[in-house]
Amino acid sequence: MTVDAGADTSQVLKTMQDHRIRRVPVIADHRLVGMISEADLARHLSEEQVGHFVETICAER
Repeated sequence: MTVDAGADTSQVLKTMQDHRIRRVPVIADHRLVGMISEADLARHLSEEQVGHFVETICAER
């Protein structure tokens, strides 16, 4: 799974939650330009959003 460099926070959050991953590579022009982690999201989300994110990716399937 990857996200485009132009993706907004909600797109990144959805990708990570849907695939239950804690880090996602960021791609621009078919090249790796960075990595977004759970900690990066935590800096930009409310406590409630962070809590929901953690619950989602840690929940048993």
